[in-house]
Amino acid sequence: MKSSENRPRPTGAGVGPIEILFNPRSGAHDQAQAHACIAAVLAASGRDYRFVPIERPEAIGKLARSLGERARECDGAVVAAGGDGTINAVAQAVLGSGCAFGVLPQGTFNYFSRAHHIPFDTSEALQVLLSEQPQAVQVGLVNDRVFLVNASLGLYPQLLEERENWKHYLGRNRFVAFVAAFFTLMGGYRTLRLQVSTPQVQRKLRTPTLFVGNNALQMEQLGLPLAQDIDRGELAAIVLKPVRRLAMLGLLLRGALGQLGTSGRLLSFPVTRLDVTTAWPFRGRRIKVATDGEIRWLQLPLDFRVSPQPLFLIRPPAAEREPS
Repeated sequence: MKSSENRPRPTGAGVGPIEILFNPRSGAHDQAQAHACIAAVLAASGRDYRFVPIERPEAIGKLARSLGERARECDGAVVAAGGDGTINAVAQAVLGSGCAFGVLPQGTFNYFSRAHHIPFDTSEALQVLLSEQPQAVQVGLVNDRVFLVNASLGLYPQLLEERENWKHYLGRNRFVAFVAAFFTLMGGYRTLRLQVSTPQVQRKLRTPTLFVGNNALQMEQLGLPLAQDIDRGELAAIVLKPVRRLAMLGLLLRGALGQLGTSGRLLSFPVTRLDVTTAWPFRGRRIKVATDGEIRWLQLPLDFRVSPQPLFLIRPPAAEREPS
């Protein structure tokens, strides 16, 4: 990842071209209609713009980095149009470039954009993009992979994989996500044996899942008392104690109702850095990790930390988050 120490911080709303990256295969939105709206608003504003499809996910890094360098030099912006996964992929590439970064949310949950007060309505989000200033926002890293909302291992990535299978047939909405989680839990899951270390303490844990959050809004909506720690520049580490399936279903319901914080089956604590490894047979090997809803294999040990480089997000001034 490139150093941004000598790169100027972007200021103002910018006057240069806007590069809009989007996944043509993402979500159920009518992209033609959304693009027509975007084109109309930007043309009326007099700003140059270009739609850049992400045809090959493996090529997005090189593409977005190149666009980010040009945007920084021309006082422009790189914009991710899509859900949290698409936003994550573009942010991964532009982090450290010093360019202004924008978001046009088009996903199911949109935790990143909602946490930073960017409207879901495309026209309103474009007004933010055209009128507001870039502000430094916190980025989480796990082995140098960006996460803007959360990163996890164990049961949570399994739930995400099964959710995507269900959405392929039933569409994308919160009810489908809940049903998919129910059947995944009924099918069984394994318990991980982890060794976790912070600068202050080291301990061994048995858990179905380890979840590290970087989104205060998500913490609030799950009912977890860690939103203020994220606002202060930390990450939220959450470890689920081993439980039986029936108790796990109860936790799923509590999460849906925003009451996870009232359960005694969670261990949660703020961290700026967290090192994680596992007992045999995983030691020195890879493990499946979810970052902002995208699944990938990462090498052990895992190093969770707050990035020393912020993302310069075009967003409204800080305000109270939406109610749960």
